[in-house]
Amino acid sequence: MASRGTTETSKLKQNLEEQLDRLMQQLQDLEECREELDADEYEETKKETLEQLSEFNDSLKKIMSGDMTLVDELSGMQLAIQAAISQAFKTPEVIRMFAKKQPRQLRTRLAEMDRDLMVGKLPRDLYTQQKLEILTALRKLGEKLTGDDEMFLSTNAGTALSQFERVSTDLGSGDKVFALASVEVEKAKQ
Repeated sequence: MASRGTTETSKLKQNLEEQLDRLMQQLQDLEECREELDADEYEETKKETLEQLSEFNDSLKKIMSGDMTLVDELSGMQLAIQAAISQAFKTPEVIRMFAKKQPRQLRTRLAEMDRDLMVGKLPRDLYTQQKLEILTALRKLGEKLTGDDEMFLSTNAGTALSQFERVSTDLGSGDKVFALASVEVEKAKQ
């Protein structure tokens, strides 16, 4: 019996990760096709995707309140959804790596961005935004940042990232995550 519950938990987690991946891919595709869409179509599609993320967030809330064995694994997804909804992170790829707890991939992406900036392939403003997102995600995942990275964060962090950063990683603070995400969802709807 115990293995059956483990199998079901594993399957549920896999299904949730796939749904989160689909929504993050949808956001990433939308950003990549932004130039091909008119402004109204872009905004409408983005609004629909954020509504789907909000619904997914509500589903996670219900699951987390009813099954404490999933709390550890779902809290990472919850923070990623909160980040997407609050627009603290603009890069779906970073959100996806954060949700899947992939610090090594985040560091690889950061190294690629450093290289792209040096060869002129990446504009400075986009580099700064994405580096902030990656460093914030690494910090939230409990990774050690260099002094230079900490300085970069403190110098460049904006309101959205600061608000996201204030969300405690303590599992007992799931209600704070939900409350902040709910506020941000309401703001996004207006």
